[in-house]
Amino acid sequence: MNGQAGRPDDENNELPVTEEVAPADIEVSELLERADDPLSDLQLAQAKAEENWDRYLRTAAELENVRKRASRDVENAHRYALERFGRELLAVKDSLEMGLLAADSASVESLIEGSRATLKILGGTLQQFGFEELDPAGEPFDPEFHEAISMQPSDEVEPGSVLTVVQKGYSLNGRLLRPAMVVVVAE
Repeated sequence: MNGQAGRPDDENNELPVTEEVAPADIEVSELLERADDPLSDLQLAQAKAEENWDRYLRTAAELENVRKRASRDVENAHRYALERFGRELLAVKDSLEMGLLAADSASVESLIEGSRATLKILGGTLQQFGFEELDPAGEPFDPEFHEAISMQPSDEVEPGSVLTVVQKGYSLNGRLLRPAMVVVVAE
């Protein structure tokens, strides 16, 4: 019971047991006190509905902002995905340009050494970004990663193995970019 005579109990919404009163003895004001006020219930329901509508509008606006932000992030990721990779490749280009400028006055040995240094820079850059070189010399032929361009007999390597790599293959983060072009030992 909630302690007020004639009010419904909060737990089970039943009227409390009171002494019997004849209808003539009850005044209108007492009836209004005992009954829930439908006008205030309606106002409470309207206020609650307005509050829920406001929450809905705010949530919908927030969701739309999240969608727009995610879309913008994806667009920027596509647009600038190669930025870091391109910046690293500029070092390779610079090295090649310096080698060409020095070619007129440089010796063959220094040009070869410069080319090796440039190739090392390029290999490091590719590896840094998840590129892996496939050089399958001596390994068993795998059509998933190798492209056989010819077959040749050999006593030094097992049949079905790669005898010579004509062009190395490459993968990017485990996904094949280009198969290695190989000569396979005939069976």
